[in-house]
Amino acid sequence: MVLVDCSASGSRGLDGLMLAGLARLDMRVARSGAKLIVSTSMAALDDVFAVLDQSAPQILVDAGRAERVVAVGRLMGEAGAARVREMAEEDRLTLLRLSQQVEAIAQSLDRISQPPVPVAPEGGATSLSMFKREQRPAEVLHQGFGGASQLPDPRMIRQLIANRQARARFFDGALFGDPAWDMLLDLTAAHGEGARVSVTSLCIAANVPATTALRWLTQMVESGIFLRLPDPDDKRRAFIALSDRSLAAMTGYFASLRGPVTLAA
Repeated sequence: MVLVDCSASGSRGLDGLMLAGLARLDMRVARSGAKLIVSTSMAALDDVFAVLDQSAPQILVDAGRAERVVAVGRLMGEAGAARVREMAEEDRLTLLRLSQQVEAIAQSLDRISQPPVPVAPEGGATSLSMFKREQRPAEVLHQGFGGASQLPDPRMIRQLIANRQARARFFDGALFGDPAWDMLLDLTAAHGEGARVSVTSLCIAANVPATTALRWLTQMVESGIFLRLPDPDDKRRAFIALSDRSLAAMTGYFASLRGPVTLAA
């Protein structure tokens, strides 16, 4: 098991030398069959995610001691299960949900001894508006997705996302945590908008801690629900998009809804 800490300060990402070292480490770990845990910051997340594409690492974002301990325990649990039998898809999802619950408990224990974090004022901009999506022509984004889809207006999907986020004003947001669905909605809206979605932006859309969101994102990529798309103009970047079958499934889901769904006035 290899643990690496590579955080970036402020809004700057990692330098080229650090990224090259991570890429070499990624290849060596993949060849050796070892397990890799990388602890990084939100500012460096996109860079780190892009270069670590072979070893299936566990990436922690702004992690405390408790999260690191949980990460090590999770990999040890996976290694033990793999020795007994090959893990099925259902097994991996069960382990992922258990890890999420243990991580939430560990974070709660960590927060007991820390000062409270200020809460954004009601009615302020949501965290999603902090990151701009790179706009591209819709016909370019639709290439490789089986042509134009019959998805609803992306503004309607954004309204659904806003409605889901509004629940946190009245109830504890942890009651409704569903990162996989939140990411699916965000990618569906982005597809209709002709926008490319970065890993950082998608983690914010998941409405859970970034480390938890990354675990779900990784599982969705491995399951073929999401696609990992390297940036042809910058090898240090990667974007996430819906696969063909996911687009078809989301199209079928919205078509199955009873009654018309309209935008709020």
